[in-house]
Amino acid sequence: MAAANQRASGMRGAANGAKASSSGTRLQVVDDEQRFSDELPEYMEHRWGLADAGFDYNVVAVFGSQSTGKSTLLNRLFGTKFDVMDEGNRQQTTRGIWGDRGSDAMPVLILDVEGTDGRERGENQDFERKSALFSLAIAEVLIVNMWETMVGLYNGANMGLLKTVMEVNLQLFGGRREGRTLLHFVIRDHVSPTPLESLAATLRKDMDRIWAGLSRPAGLDDAQLGDYFDLKFSSLPHKLLQPERFEQAALVLRRQFTDHGSRDYVFRAGYKRGVPADGFAHYARAVWEKVVSNKDLDLPTQQELLAQYRCDEIAAAALGPFREALEPLRPRVGAGEIVDGLGKAARGARAQALGSFDEQAARYHAGVYERKRAAFVQTLDGELHSLALNQVKNALSWAGERFAGESHKALEAAAAAAGAEGGEVAAEHSFSAVVGGVRQRVAAWFGAVVADLEIEDAAWTLGPEIKHMNAMLDAATDKLRAAEMDRALEQLRQGAQDTLGETIGEQLGSPGAAMWASVMGGFDAASARADAQLQRRMDLAEVRDAAQRRQLEQRLHRGVWEDAVAALREETTDQMVLLKLRGALEERFRYDDAGLPRVWRPSDDIDAQFGQARAAAQALLPLLTKIDTSASRVLPDPIAAGAGSFFPAGFAAERSLALISGSRARELAKRFGREADALYLEAKRAMVTTQNHVPAWVLVLLVVLGWNEAMVILFNPLYLVLVAMLGGAAAVLHQLRLWGPVLRAVNGMLSMANDHVHELLVEAVHRTEPVAAQGPGSAAGAPARRAARRVRAAEDIELEPLGSSGLAGGSASGSGSGSASGSGSSSSLRLQDGTDPQ
Repeated sequence: MAAANQRASGMRGAANGAKASSSGTRLQVVDDEQRFSDELPEYMEHRWGLADAGFDYNVVAVFGSQSTGKSTLLNRLFGTKFDVMDEGNRQQTTRGIWGDRGSDAMPVLILDVEGTDGRERGENQDFERKSALFSLAIAEVLIVNMWETMVGLYNGANMGLLKTVMEVNLQLFGGRREGRTLLHFVIRDHVSPTPLESLAATLRKDMDRIWAGLSRPAGLDDAQLGDYFDLKFSSLPHKLLQPERFEQAALVLRRQFTDHGSRDYVFRAGYKRGVPADGFAHYARAVWEKVVSNKDLDLPTQQELLAQYRCDEIAAAALGPFREALEPLRPRVGAGEIVDGLGKAARGARAQALGSFDEQAARYHAGVYERKRAAFVQTLDGELHSLALNQVKNALSWAGERFAGESHKALEAAAAAAGAEGGEVAAEHSFSAVVGGVRQRVAAWFGAVVADLEIEDAAWTLGPEIKHMNAMLDAATDKLRAAEMDRALEQLRQGAQDTLGETIGEQLGSPGAAMWASVMGGFDAASARADAQLQRRMDLAEVRDAAQRRQLEQRLHRGVWEDAVAALREETTDQMVLLKLRGALEERFRYDDAGLPRVWRPSDDIDAQFGQARAAAQALLPLLTKIDTSASRVLPDPIAAGAGSFFPAGFAAERSLALISGSRARELAKRFGREADALYLEAKRAMVTTQNHVPAWVLVLLVVLGWNEAMVILFNPLYLVLVAMLGGAAAVLHQLRLWGPVLRAVNGMLSMANDHVHELLVEAVHRTEPVAAQGPGSAAGAPARRAARRVRAAEDIELEPLGSSGLAGGSASGSGSGSASGSGSSSSLRLQDGTDPQ
């Protein structure tokens, strides 16, 4: 009491005035030491601009428990910027009473009052009572902020505090009240199906019960609740769970304070206090001084006050050694170390601190002692819980790293063992056995760490952390299992690919009508073998979910199918297809039924044989253009009809059936036709070579007629050497089949000569200077015109290649018969208009 009066008297001096906020337009009207600010008049006039408002302003205050979102609500409704609670550090935000003006030039003074039932003040409710009574006295609208879960509670809904301040309010201001006060109950986090009307009815009954139990001063025995207070009720959805609905409801609630035309507008004339704005600061100070000097608010007894004071001192003294005992361990735990014996040290320090507290505080007021002991235990357990959580966090990190590392090494060792055993995985090397053994060891170690930290009578346990560890290991196991199944699928695909590659290479190496049946048979066998192995691998990996097993099967099917298609596409490249078609053609055309090479004779029907062989080879091209899956027992027919069951959803297997497009097949057919024609001409040349027989009478005639010439050559050394050289060269060219290249070279040289002659003629014509014309009818104009025509004719001269037709004919003949026969035609000179240049 003396301390309170001393604070009240010291409050009046300007030197001891309350501090103001330098942040924006907010002002701490009353600080947490109950000092009233001397700067309120200056803020009313200059910062808020309300001093000249006269009676045209309103005052709103908020009342409610700590950390229920009072400041957040005021900021939403009036656009203020009061400090709000940090969600990551749940502690008291508003200390004392803060004031600010609403945004958008709203003539409203808003008071943000410190919350009730705060852990910082603990059992000291002195400031709570005084701030609530002050708000109730000067505010026109008092917003009572509460959670939905508080409705129906007595202490939780601050009904006891409301009863106290309402009772004192009647004693202090009841006889000369200036107006009623609107108690606007705002129910936060309204998420239950209970309608607002039911919640409002409960609160009305509580308020009527409180009013009925008040101790009224003389002359107010018949006073009713409605004579002093109006009740209004609103609710807001959960801010975090229903953010959009919360913002909409907050906007509707804001209109009740801003929309003058709304029927729910809260600022009524009956709530005015009749205090002009320029005198509000003095009025508020007088009300606060009267509140803090009232002894009816000092409810605790002297014995209780002494017990509170002494218990707090004893708790502070016992807390020092407790923290000193744990201080060396905190840096180690904070650095990520797992400290052995941390739980034993914590339990010892806690027991020593509680023993010291109980020994000295137990002789004071029993109720205060029990409350203070519970608070002291809560403080001790809170610090121990923080230390234990850090230790568990370190253990979780270490357990996760150890589980992942050991499991990875064990799985690699199991894979190596399976490879040594021919790909078969033994039960002791299975995924469940390997990972399960590692998990059991890690979980046992983590459980020992958690058990060491447990405190028997503490208000907390580490059960959630154990669940967290199990969830972490489950997630890590799922990742390892997924990686193991990916590796299994890759191994099975590789095995199927090796088997299919041999089958595809063998069948497409010599394609035929039964080719696709054999390929699909190999695919079915490889798929069935891979499916059986996959089922065993999934059983060993404990993949029990049917949907997951089906998904893995479909992934395997898709992989095996894609590998098969890739192998088929390698076998159906352009060069490979042409090689297969040419091989089929040569096998039927060059070799007989016994497999012996054919020697073509004049009596053989080479055209019919070639036509049959080419038709048989060309018939293979359509077989190679598209995969035929009709012979498969596992693939759906058509393949697009059941792709969703055999292959993963969304996989268009029918698009992979085409190996050679239509345009590409036509181009391959043309290229194969040219190669087939070359083979046909080669066979024809061979047949012509066998038909080159010279009759005997021709030889006799050559000897008779050429005897003299032969004698001349034989007896003339020069002719003999020249004939020998030409004959030897011709024999070499004929033996090496070089007549074609030689004739082409000669043809090229003749073309170059022709071009050179053409350039010389053009140059000669250009050197001729035409005679200028002397008139249309003059005689001298005729030679000039003839000269001009010669110039134009020379420019239009076109020379045909020398011997082009003859050489072409000779080339064809040489390639067909193996001998050079042809004659070069002389070059002819002509004009483009067909006239003779002469």
